[in-house]
Amino acid sequence: MDNFRAFRIHSENDQIVARVEDIGLDDLNDGEVVIKCAWSCVNYKDALAATGAGRILRTYPLVGGIDVAGTVISSTDDRYKPGDEVVVTSAGLSETRDGGYAEYARLAGDSVIPLAEGFTTRDAMALGTAGFTAALAVHRMEQNGQQPANGPIAVSGATGGVGSVAIDVLAGRGYEVHAITNKGAQTDAVDYLKGLGAAEVIVPADIDFGTRPLEKAIWAGAVDNLGGDMLGWFTRTTLYGGNIASIGLAASHKLETTVMPFILRGVNLLGINAVDTPRDLRLEVWGRLATDLKPQRLERIVNGEVSLDGLADCMQDWLDGKVTGRKLVKPSG
Repeated sequence: MDNFRAFRIHSENDQIVARVEDIGLDDLNDGEVVIKCAWSCVNYKDALAATGAGRILRTYPLVGGIDVAGTVISSTDDRYKPGDEVVVTSAGLSETRDGGYAEYARLAGDSVIPLAEGFTTRDAMALGTAGFTAALAVHRMEQNGQQPANGPIAVSGATGGVGSVAIDVLAGRGYEVHAITNKGAQTDAVDYLKGLGAAEVIVPADIDFGTRPLEKAIWAGAVDNLGGDMLGWFTRTTLYGGNIASIGLAASHKLETTVMPFILRGVNLLGINAVDTPRDLRLEVWGRLATDLKPQRLERIVNGEVSLDGLADCMQDWLDGKVTGRKLVKPSG
């Protein structure tokens, strides 16, 4: 195979440097499945990795991009044959393995998921790790008894990728969804979130977080991307038996609360880890994403496309909280 283009992340003189360069297949990690990459996407974690704002990579250099979808061109794993369309989300990409920001990728067979019927590779990357994480959260909550009749669900960090897909999926399942976002004072953000199915849009500055161990119970459940004060407030304001899916720490890694919500209201705090999800569960969640958890407004969530050459210039927008929805990456073209 001839050399191909890749967006590669280096550590040089204690600085993180990311650039597009020509590499060969032998420059990639070993793996059983080689694919031609059709689409990737940009996640907050990708921005942390490419800019060095977060120490994501465990080894250097690596091709960036924690997600990829494309077509198999060769495989020593009997589960895959040339021409199969597949998707990989997280699974160590752009952390311990070369990722999806390249024209070709070599992948571990166990991390590869067959593309579900009814999805295109572009659809899969419009979801990516963010969409998979949102679906995993809803799946875990429903396994734990969540249902629309229980009451409203709050989604924090609502305009981000996880929040956007969570609102779309939950609304499609019949839940009353309340979106929480710092962008809630902006008319276009409110229109965007209500267009995804949010019943209400709440600005964090308008929330009285209170100081008591238990505040007035409001939520039947929550999907939290922030951590810190927001997650603590959810524990104190969730109804009996409600489920809180803890997904991110965009605001803080800390959680200050008491045991009272858990022992007096039976609140359930569910940790959501999309990276180390076992393969059987990963297959199950992707299967639901193609059926009963399928987003109804996925194109509304897509916020443009970028080539490999444009990646470096757009990463800071994620760190600055300027991005709404999901941005796709076209490795070829």
